Amino acid sequence: MSSHPHLFLSITLFSIFALTESGSIGVNYGRVANNLPTPTKVITLLKSQNINRVKIYDTDPTILTALSGSNIKVTVDLPNELLKTAANKKSFATNWVQTNILPFYPHTLIESIAVGNEVFVDPNNSTGFLIPAIKNIHKALVKFNLHSDIKISSPIALSALQNSYPSSSGSFRPELIDPVFKPLLQFLRQTGSYLMVNAYPFFAYESNADVISLDYALFRENPGVVDGGNGFRYFNLFDAQIDAVFAAMTALGFEDIPLVVTETGWPSKGDGNEIGATAENAAAYNGNLVKRILTGAGTPLRPTAKLTVFLFALFNENLKNGPGSERNYGLFYPNQEKVYNVPFTVNDLKEYRDKESDPGRVKVLDPKKRGGSGYGSGFGSGSGTWCVASDVGKERLQMGLDYACGEGGADCRPIQPGATCYDPNTVEAHTSYAFNSYYQKTGRAGGACYFGGAAHVVTQPPKFGKCEFPTGY
Repeated sequence: MSSHPHLFLSITLFSIFALTESGSIGVNYGRVANNLPTPTKVITLLKSQNINRVKIYDTDPTILTALSGSNIKVTVDLPNELLKTAANKKSFATNWVQTNILPFYPHTLIESIAVGNEVFVDPNNSTGFLIPAIKNIHKALVKFNLHSDIKISSPIALSALQNSYPSSSGSFRPELIDPVFKPLLQFLRQTGSYLMVNAYPFFAYESNADVISLDYALFRENPGVVDGGNGFRYFNLFDAQIDAVFAAMTALGFEDIPLVVTETGWPSKGDGNEIGATAENAAAYNGNLVKRILTGAGTPLRPTAKLTVFLFALFNENLKNGPGSERNYGLFYPNQEKVYNVPFTVNDLKEYRDKESDPGRVKVLDPKKRGGSGYGSGFGSGSGTWCVASDVGKERLQMGLDYACGEGGADCRPIQPGATCYDPNTVEAHTSYAFNSYYQKTGRAGGACYFGGAAHVVTQPPKFGKCEFPTGY
């Protein structure tokens, strides 16, 4: 028997939830560097890590050729500098598809085309060309009968939002709604595509470290933040940011449009004033994000969404401009050694351990302050903490309850018919009791209150009827 039963429970629940509702993980293969391995070696690296999705920022033929027959799905990019020509010349768009897509597909599994990248912050002011360029590229795909197989979208930065906190108030910038977002979302709906979003909780944390808990930014245990607009409690900044985008789409009547996170990451190093840019934090963010995506469902606002997330980036890129962090987002050094350990698959998660927050560390925040896309307070797993069920749906709660009361070894006698905590007879109440029993039995160990994303820690005694939740065994 394992000497760490809560680790065994986490491993088993990884497989349970991965078989039900989970997303997928990919990586961004940026090449703003002069010391990277050859594309052939890169593809070998991707395959060795069981990474089955990659995104590149152009249509480099050597990379697309190297990907041929690899079964790795790829997203290619029409760069911003080509938007104007693609928008104004239908023949250019047709030739671009004929030259950059047709020779490689389907042996190279091109699954989508990103038309531009963060166009709204492009200093060359190419926003007005985006929709015409998208339509011309789509017409070219139709001409070659590829429109059903290859999706088209355009990655947006969170700066395209007018409001992002709280998540329920998410809205797009007014000047972009009619000329860009309404026609873009209508196009995505008509073609069965998805909105591409680049989301970086690091930026929000770095700029607002006085009001955003590091644990909240890194997917670690924390009390969460209640959104007064939708009533949901958010336990990480990533979910809060993504739900702000979902809310913005819903406000325009496009609640049915899926979302793919085309970029997210955390730098392992930065300049002296870049708060939080460390290898430990990068490992925690990316590792816990992968765990969140591969073992969880969607977001509080979209609980059934199966998110595809592309980590940024595959390598440290030594020629990137800007602060030091820009050159240190890589998961690997150019020599293909890992910058830090990060899981990519459900099997990898069996060995993954996050170095949890220091026990007892408390960060007191000013509730009047707001920053970034939501904020929260962090705390260690002290004696005055309990583990309760999250709002993830009855099916997932029942799965967690069955496991906790079975192989998990929780004391579930008090929630049996006629016992002290049977009432209220709800899945949420019974699951909360079982989760807490397990959590307390493990000594409130780090990771013991996770259950595949179906549980969270609270600092006030749970209230379910007259039932009293234990604080230790």
